[in-house]
Amino acid sequence: MTEDSVVPVEEPTIGVIQMVSSQRVDVNLKRAEALIKEAASEGVKAVFLPENFAALGSTQTRSIAEQEATDKGPVRQFLVEQAQRYGCWIFGGTLPVPVRLDGSYIDSGRVRAASFVYDGAGRQIGRYDKRHMFDVDVDDNQKSYRESDTFEPGDQLVVVDSPIGQVGLSVCYDIRFADLYRALFLRGAECFAVPSAFTTVTGEAHFEVLMRARAVENFSYCIASCQGGIHDSGRMTHGHSMVVGPWGDIIVSCTEGESVIKCKLDLASLHEMRKEIPIESGFKYGFHQ
Repeated sequence: MTEDSVVPVEEPTIGVIQMVSSQRVDVNLKRAEALIKEAASEGVKAVFLPENFAALGSTQTRSIAEQEATDKGPVRQFLVEQAQRYGCWIFGGTLPVPVRLDGSYIDSGRVRAASFVYDGAGRQIGRYDKRHMFDVDVDDNQKSYRESDTFEPGDQLVVVDSPIGQVGLSVCYDIRFADLYRALFLRGAECFAVPSAFTTVTGEAHFEVLMRARAVENFSYCIASCQGGIHDSGRMTHGHSMVVGPWGDIIVSCTEGESVIKCKLDLASLHEMRKEIPIESGFKYGFHQ
């Protein structure tokens, strides 16, 4: 928490969306609109979308990104309109953009996987670019993933002050790198947004334990809005969107397929845990000097 931050008196409700996105932006935005409508009902303060919600597995990533070079891009405008329509914050998963945070153009042919955050008036509050690229070999039908062929990694940490507290931004494969979340914690994060598209193989083995570990290590909420199912590109994703509490308990979750899950965040209890077990004071004795 920063000195100017205030823990909300109420327990804010969030909506977490799971999708099975196709390669077509128009189809995905139509589905996302329906799911946001469902998620944003009944006083929800913030809605979370999954990684690559607007297009997953597309061979036209750069073409899609070129349209999103400014805030007038169709996907970015969609997020603005949804935030304004429902008066709630939108954590926009990720979408490809051809410009860096400083506005410089990426001329290598790659793009950034950008996670945009909009407030209830549709104003852009933050942007995080995925730092860790998924360059791995997996025993599934795709076998090999080389995300860095298409995406340029980001290099900044982002925490946004929101009606649901201080939210540290991350994306999918980032969850394997504990130092990122410790750095976000030290910058005041109370919640971590983790929009994801985990493979079925790695998700079944590791997703839940990684989510719970990052939550417990930092006494923070972990909020994962995921892709979950068989996509038209042939890719298979794990799903299992979930919210993990700061004590490591899974508060709410789903399995595969499109879904909306909701829960309340108890930030007062979170800060009681941090007071009773003051992990921050111990960091000066470790590698975080």
